[in-house]
Amino acid sequence: MGTYILRRTLIAIPTLLGISIVIFAILALAPGDPLAQFAADPSVPPEVRERIRDSLGLNDPWYIRYFKWLWALVQGDWGFSFASRVPVIDLIGQRMPQTLLVLGLAYVLSIFIAIPIGVFSAVKPYSWFDNIATTFAFIGFSVPTFFTGLVLILIFSVNLNWLPFIYDSTLEVNSWDTFVQQFKQMIMPVTVLGLFQTGTLTRFVRASMLENMPMDYTRTARAKGLQEQVVILKHVLRNSLIPVVTLIALGVPTIFTGAIVTEQIFRINGIGELLIRSIQNSDTPVVMAITFIFAVLVVMFNLIADVLYGILDPRIRYS
Repeated sequence: MGTYILRRTLIAIPTLLGISIVIFAILALAPGDPLAQFAADPSVPPEVRERIRDSLGLNDPWYIRYFKWLWALVQGDWGFSFASRVPVIDLIGQRMPQTLLVLGLAYVLSIFIAIPIGVFSAVKPYSWFDNIATTFAFIGFSVPTFFTGLVLILIFSVNLNWLPFIYDSTLEVNSWDTFVQQFKQMIMPVTVLGLFQTGTLTRFVRASMLENMPMDYTRTARAKGLQEQVVILKHVLRNSLIPVVTLIALGVPTIFTGAIVTEQIFRINGIGELLIRSIQNSDTPVVMAITFIFAVLVVMFNLIADVLYGILDPRIRYS
């Protein structure tokens, strides 16, 4: 197992280098000027703008800028934001707690809700519970998150005035009243994200369970006199979770990189909102940092999923 992990890690290095080159080249060759706000300001002389461009290395060819960025990254320097004039790592650190709080809670809740629903739906197929669960699952992953968010805002914020539709990222929870405010403002974004994730995971769990229940090992377990609960939970569910693990593992990086649409709807100052604003401002260091973090997390959690395969299925061995 250790050799396999080391080999996969070594393979990941050129993969991430290739991804970083492609992303940097696209951002560098895309239209847009990170110093456009200076060009619109008549109080900034042209020679001052040119000196700023030289100091930021914007006049260098894109491949020279890429190697400078890569060398700084190796040294632990993520660069400075062109728009905010602060270190990129500090900017991401300011936004990360909001993203982790909302997306992390929604993702964890969706896992704990989807797996039991999917298992029970597969055990009792075409029952009233299965029909209701399947219907809501289809609605959950079919309806876009922006539509669900707008519907919730119209119902609970505009008409009923129960919940705030703008997320207050500056709120500090230091009393019961502020805790209630934080809880109320998290209900709608967590519901929007959780409904989508729950619908997707429920369908995967149900389909995987139905595929494994007629297998020979299931009939053998029943023939040995094992209780139906043991057969379902210990044998069928364990094998059914193998494809579900991939879906869950690949969904974890999205927790760290933000839900772009949902954060825009509810005005959450998270990573997704930062990414959109940085793309609009041609803020290359911030966009590179967020996209590269996402690439690293995808590669890492792919490896974690492969390791979990061996834990869930003893027949899988890595050499």
